[in-house]
Amino acid sequence: MLLAGDIGGTKTNLAIFSPERGAREPVAQKIYPSGQYPSLEAIVQEFLGSVHVPVERASFGVAGPVVNGHATITNLPWVMDEQQLQERLHIDRVRLLNDLEAIAHAVPFLQPVDLHTLNAGQPVQHGPIAVIAPGTGLGEAYLTWETSRYHPHTSEGGHTDFAPTNEQQIGLLRYLLARYDHISFERVCSGLGIPNLYTYLRDTGYAPEPTWLAQKLASADDLTPVIVKAALDENTPCELCSATLSLFVSILGAEAGNLALKVLSTGGVYLGGGIPPRILPLLQKGQFMQAFTHKGRFAELLNRMPVQVILHPEVALLGAAYHGFETHPD
Repeated sequence: MLLAGDIGGTKTNLAIFSPERGAREPVAQKIYPSGQYPSLEAIVQEFLGSVHVPVERASFGVAGPVVNGHATITNLPWVMDEQQLQERLHIDRVRLLNDLEAIAHAVPFLQPVDLHTLNAGQPVQHGPIAVIAPGTGLGEAYLTWETSRYHPHTSEGGHTDFAPTNEQQIGLLRYLLARYDHISFERVCSGLGIPNLYTYLRDTGYAPEPTWLAQKLASADDLTPVIVKAALDENTPCELCSATLSLFVSILGAEAGNLALKVLSTGGVYLGGGIPPRILPLLQKGQFMQAFTHKGRFAELLNRMPVQVILHPEVALLGAAYHGFETHPD
């Protein structure tokens, strides 16, 4: 039996899988609020104590870098170590992998129902694949074909320097440089970054901030859902919020194109994370692909790359499970 988990700063999604049912049908599953627990061990012990199912190995996708079996969650004070987890949880084998690497593990197994096509392109068999995922942060990974299957590779590409592509984005960079020491793509292309785009447009006078919206934002713990909801309101969309998401889509398209060029992802580009499925109507309008292909002489190459939005709501958990089934004891 395999214990798999998607470990994030906001929530921890745990599930147990059997080889008979496979990675798409958990035997047991539960979601926990990460911030209410002192450690991953505490959550796992509570979960295993409630389901009474013995597990032999575990695979956890974590929202942070993993180096030599050691990991920290970017937005939590947890420290995790594979050997320590094995000993404390009495599990024979525990593996930690970056959450984007977990998503990448799932990509080769995704079905048509799990995806929405933004650009059909002309996929090259066994060509490299790029994965970019704006959620709370911005994750990036890629896959290469080796021997007989795709192998995922992790990165921290979301923390590379933000590169503006037009006058409005140059203004955004200048605005943020007065407030932060380093402006990464994550700072402007994630759930954490959307409020930065909003305040830039508001403070530079793009459009007035409605009183009702200012009141909602003042009382909200997380500004991003409020901004996104106001932008997507079919009856009375907020002009300022709509402009915020439009700017977000352009930046996401440009950075997805950057990643596609860096790994030469002729096998396709996959958009993961929680934001793309929520703003699918905006991604379909063409602005994303326009920014994605706006690379001078390489525009045609990028236009041939398939671009898909991952719709599966638990793709990181799915990938952690596939990783666990692929990984056998030494």
